[in-house]
Amino acid sequence: MDLTLGGMIRARAADRGDRPAITYQERSTSYAELDARASRVANALIGEGVGPGDRVAFLDHNSPEYFEVLLGGGKVGAVSVAVNWRLHPSEMAWILNDSQASVLVVGTDLLPALDEMEPELESVRRVVVLGDHPRHPGYEAWIGDRPADDPDVEVAPDDVAMLVYTSGTTGLPKGAMIPHRNLFALVPYASAEWGFGPESVSLVVMPLFHIAGSGWGLVGLYLGAHNVLLRAVDPAAILAAVPEHRITHTIFVPAVMQLLMATPGVTETDFSSLRTVVYGASPITREVLVRAIETFGCEFSQAYGLSETTGAVVMLPAADHHPDGPSPERLRAAGVAMPGVELRIVDPGTGADVPTGAVGEVWIRSGQVMRGYWNRPEDTAGSITPDGWFRSGDAGYLDEHGYLFIQDRVKDMIITGGENVYPIEVENVLMTHPGVADVAVIGVPDDRWGEAVKAIVVRAPGIEATEAELVAHAREHLAHYKCPTSVAWADELPRNPSGKILKRELRAPYWEGQERAVH
Repeated sequence: MDLTLGGMIRARAADRGDRPAITYQERSTSYAELDARASRVANALIGEGVGPGDRVAFLDHNSPEYFEVLLGGGKVGAVSVAVNWRLHPSEMAWILNDSQASVLVVGTDLLPALDEMEPELESVRRVVVLGDHPRHPGYEAWIGDRPADDPDVEVAPDDVAMLVYTSGTTGLPKGAMIPHRNLFALVPYASAEWGFGPESVSLVVMPLFHIAGSGWGLVGLYLGAHNVLLRAVDPAAILAAVPEHRITHTIFVPAVMQLLMATPGVTETDFSSLRTVVYGASPITREVLVRAIETFGCEFSQAYGLSETTGAVVMLPAADHHPDGPSPERLRAAGVAMPGVELRIVDPGTGADVPTGAVGEVWIRSGQVMRGYWNRPEDTAGSITPDGWFRSGDAGYLDEHGYLFIQDRVKDMIITGGENVYPIEVENVLMTHPGVADVAVIGVPDDRWGEAVKAIVVRAPGIEATEAELVAHAREHLAHYKCPTSVAWADELPRNPSGKILKRELRAPYWEGQERAVH
């Protein structure tokens, strides 16, 4: 198969044209229909003067039109920019201007944001609305009078297909340039490891502006599976969709699994059709994972990767997800490198490899690594070495069997009295206390030790745990220097769309007015 977006949908239309590609609410679109609508989008873009390398932006909650615009843009060599709809309008405008998008497709739910940011837009010359609008054309009318003939623009697998903007937990988001080829590199492994194929029914629920959402949807389309698309992460809708559509495969972030397990009716839901749940994108505690395995009753597989690596490059296979098996400690591992992926653990200060079992920065070399950051040569040079190693920013170690264990983000490490503390280790222990529903551990200023360990805790319903109890619990399992010296309480923890806790927001009040802030 031609490893481009256009080549993929052409092939699926040819061999599975009458089979359902995407079901969304009450509407189902076949592969032939999806291919034809993508061609109409492609011809509409050509009519707007869009050509190879030009950026086309999409701003809406999950909808089938996302894939039509992505695939249609791919057919003319355009670069897709999916904008995070959770951002403030000024942040959305920044991404649109940074990417120099010329066309913006926007959903009606986001029209208030459009109204607010439109005066700031510099490059957008055509706005298309997924509905009615007094000033801008509606999407159906925009593509409706365009031919369904494929424009047959020459596009190469190494051409850039997407700009995936990083979550921006610190600083401004950067656009990772993802070539067409990268989007399909995972498929052979996924098909074999997850039993994922043309007869599978895949639930696509994660936000499509995130690689865990769009990438997962593309795996299903490449394989010719039936993809059931939900507009948003709605726990009740997810629990209803699984038995209704006989879902076989899906991907969740840990925060969604926690939500589902706390949703009324979860224990009565029929999960018997599920074969594999893939999870990743943010840390998970052992307690949450074990409960999820018991709840869903299917195989689990962890995927570790980043936007910059086009998603998963490390996988913890189902065989290692046995809490009572011969190697239960592997539940804490991210997994082993996928075929074609190389890993190094490097001292971030010296650039030298560290010994087996020692913690350092995770470096990755693979054909899935991005081309670089859009219009940011300095950031690209700081992230990708001349010989192709991507500096992940994650701290972790490799054991003697090649399993990767992620400790934390390098910038989230706490240095207290000269000792390194990785918050995830402390969070894992605190999550085993029945009074803790959620927790984040951060470093706060300390005159004596430089930094002190502080836990921000969301209490479990009906259990009034005290600070003293939680500190004592930590001391039963950890060296004293790793244990929190104080606890603060919160109703919820701030998270970005991929489920990562925004520790910068949690740290900010404590470091305000300090001469330095530890990252």
